[in-house]
Amino acid sequence: MEKNRKVILISCDSPRSLLDFRGKLIEALAAQHQVNIFTPAISQPAIRQQLEAMGVNVYENALEPSTVHIYADLLYLVDLFRLLRKLRPDVFFPYTFKPVIYGAIMARLCGVKRITPMLTGLGYNFSGYAVRLTLLQRITRFLLKLSLRSHENLHVIFQNKDDCSKLMELGIIGPRNKVHVVNGSGVDLNYYPYTQPNCGQLTFLMMARLIKAKGIQEYYDAAKIVKNKFPDTRFRLIGAYEKNVDTINEELYDRLLNDGVIEYLGLVEDVRSFISDSSVVVLPSYYGEGVPRCLLEAMAMGRPIITCDSVGCRETVNKLKRKANGFLIPVKDAQVLANRMTYYIRHPSEIIRFGENGRKYAADKFDVQKINSEMMSILT
Repeated sequence: MEKNRKVILISCDSPRSLLDFRGKLIEALAAQHQVNIFTPAISQPAIRQQLEAMGVNVYENALEPSTVHIYADLLYLVDLFRLLRKLRPDVFFPYTFKPVIYGAIMARLCGVKRITPMLTGLGYNFSGYAVRLTLLQRITRFLLKLSLRSHENLHVIFQNKDDCSKLMELGIIGPRNKVHVVNGSGVDLNYYPYTQPNCGQLTFLMMARLIKAKGIQEYYDAAKIVKNKFPDTRFRLIGAYEKNVDTINEELYDRLLNDGVIEYLGLVEDVRSFISDSSVVVLPSYYGEGVPRCLLEAMAMGRPIITCDSVGCRETVNKLKRKANGFLIPVKDAQVLANRMTYYIRHPSEIIRFGENGRKYAADKFDVQKINSEMMSILT
């Protein structure tokens, strides 16, 4: 075992993602290899404690993922270079845009033998719904092409086929690139157990950051339409309200807080009890997802889903009618969203059937154990 033990460096843009999205993978890697984490500053002691309990070495940086900050970005590059020279890792695993772009370039310069960048969705930078490319989008695309250029040590990981095809179409990657497509980050079926949906008082739940491309406006508008016909229906929203290039406007935020159409719960640490209290989970996103984790959690717990026929989201809906677990709707269409919600209100028995199908689909396609086994083979 000791002979095959490798030094692995993981770079991310959010400490929360380490446990929420990669916890089981890090645990599996740390059982066989020396794992090091390069992360923005950890403000929650529980995250640090859990990582250290796994035997992981934690190194912090000043990266700001959602904003362009030249000084912080340059400092990240310098710190990463020093860390790569110090650790001399066998494997470098960056995920999300800034760690992928900066990290893949720096790891190549430092001669890392296996570089495995993972794109967990393309977000705004490659959205087909933008009227024109911004300067920032152009720069991002150029840098991504530079960082992902074909190399024998480079293995690019995607979470859906659409993202891979998009970068191929744009010439950012080519036929010589070594690419792998995995089914998202997966979901822990034991941590998110099946529970019976609430079919008494129908409750719709959305879990997302309060940004426009997640479909917050569409969810609000659809809720208003449905409440006019079915006033007892409950709508809930979980997610952080943070300053971002695409944050919802203050008027909509004020309505979420005060007009009673939607019950806004803010950011919560553990969503399981809220999923258990819900009937159906909704995500009308056109953001450019990898595979939305919130939908996988909902499916694992036996909830039907309604989501957009958009990149990443469409992966979560089984297209076989007899195994249907939810509905795909057009992007930015509150009326169709309201119609699908109304279907569940009028056919509550379908909530159970769709939910059971969703649990089976999650077990077949998105079980974190299966996905991590595939990730282990790619990384090591």
